[in-house]
Amino acid sequence: MTPLPWYSEGLRFACTRCGTCCKISGYVWVGRDEMAELAEELDLALDDFTRRYLRRVGERYSLIEKPGGECIFWREDGPHPGCQVYSARPVQCRTFPFWKRHLADEEAWNDVVEECPGAGTGRLYAVDEIERLARGEGATEETGGEDGTGLKP
Repeated sequence: MTPLPWYSEGLRFACTRCGTCCKISGYVWVGRDEMAELAEELDLALDDFTRRYLRRVGERYSLIEKPGGECIFWREDGPHPGCQVYSARPVQCRTFPFWKRHLADEEAWNDVVEECPGAGTGRLYAVDEIERLARGEGATEETGGEDGTGLKP
């Protein structure tokens, strides 16, 4: 029998769309399907999108960043501040903060809670939901989900 994970009683999260996770430098990996979704969201041809917004890192592709390390799609001001591609955001963004490295142990999760104002608050995600998100399936909701699951199909 597999032992229960340290988060067996669940974890709380409610995305506030504050952008804290969008304002740190690092890779935002995108696959072919995600590239197509983002290109469509921006009404660009796929080739135009890839030239404008992606960089190749080894065999993978990542979104480019602004000079300060922010995601290229994060806007602090203007008529619509926030993520400019929220409905088509990559899986990596959709599943934050339920990444395997954040779930490795309680200390790793507590580091996220210190950085992200939505982590540790809001709706309680059950173990099966957390593990589904950690596999890159589904997406967290801003407010915990209208259907009570906190996940988009």
